[in-house]
Amino acid sequence: MKKNRRIRIINVVGARPNFMKIAPLMAEYKKHPEIEAIIVHTGQHYGRAMSQLFFDELEIPRPEINLGVRSGSHGVQTAEIMKRFEPVVLKYKPDLVLVVGDVNSTIACALVAAKIGIKVAHVEAGLRSFDREMPEEINRVLTDAISDYLFVTEPSGLVNLKKEGIPNGKVFFVGNVMIDTLKQNVKKADQSTILYKLRVKEKEYTLVTLHRPTNVDDPIVLKRFLDVFKKISYRLPVIFPAHPRTLKNIKTFNFESKMATQPRVSDVPSNVGLQLIKPLGYLDFLRLMASAKVVLTDSGGIQEETTILKVPCLTLRENTERPITVEVGTNILVGTHPDDILKSFDKLMENYNVRSITPDLWDGSAAERIVRILLNSLL
Repeated sequence: MKKNRRIRIINVVGARPNFMKIAPLMAEYKKHPEIEAIIVHTGQHYGRAMSQLFFDELEIPRPEINLGVRSGSHGVQTAEIMKRFEPVVLKYKPDLVLVVGDVNSTIACALVAAKIGIKVAHVEAGLRSFDREMPEEINRVLTDAISDYLFVTEPSGLVNLKKEGIPNGKVFFVGNVMIDTLKQNVKKADQSTILYKLRVKEKEYTLVTLHRPTNVDDPIVLKRFLDVFKKISYRLPVIFPAHPRTLKNIKTFNFESKMATQPRVSDVPSNVGLQLIKPLGYLDFLRLMASAKVVLTDSGGIQEETTILKVPCLTLRENTERPITVEVGTNILVGTHPDDILKSFDKLMENYNVRSITPDLWDGSAAERIVRILLNSLL
């Protein structure tokens, strides 16, 4: 390569969790004029609350290309992303395609690049739930198998990739870009007025998120969760920013009447039991999460963020691909059975002893390490 040659990197985003992971990388690229960074948004998540607001709040440059794929089954969505992404790669001829996380956009764009012969970098590599019923698990395993640079967030990732036969020279333990974004924005989130709007006080409410298909697509399963949240709300008010998929199913299954309230935010009385609200932007949600007494979730990223924020997290799943959050953090795997969830919640309320150790390299500098490695390798 010529010494003065610029490195062209296509950075793929598609779904809400991707935006928090790409933000610190885009900021780090700006420090290096030898890098030409291009953002491709697949459009897997769209709309203001699920996409546009994150670019504004996290100061991410507007995507040069939006593939506009939107919703669809896993097969249809993955195929459509591949079909639309291939001409982009052929036109721009990047030195590297960088993908993050485990959504359909991740595996689809990694496959296109690998088949064309373009190097692939996977940020958040090596995470495993060992549950092949999770579509995300398939995406993780396949993306790692075809990547040239595997950037790992926690020690379990190193172990998993070694067992899968990935050469050590491809694997780099760099820390967690999600935590880079959290650390850079937590003070800004303190200025959010979301607690005032929802009429709740710090450490006097439960925050709930629920979006995984296994938890929200079956009406029997979803109703069980809603009943649990309602019971919890009798003890501690519950704020439930509902993912569009979850909100759609609540309406489809006619469960709205079973919720404690369906108010507009301005109509919510103080100390209301359960507030079902629309998705929030990053800063409002970060403020809600940091100020909650406890978080109930099936999200992987929230398990990590609550570990750093030292907020107890009850994970509504039978497994986690982020075991470090259980080992050193505030995360407790409680499963999906209502009795187990309620027992764990009651036990936590009776003995509210919050302890958390910051995992290695979750120090806010993961993006810097990633970019340094790419520069050293590609130049």
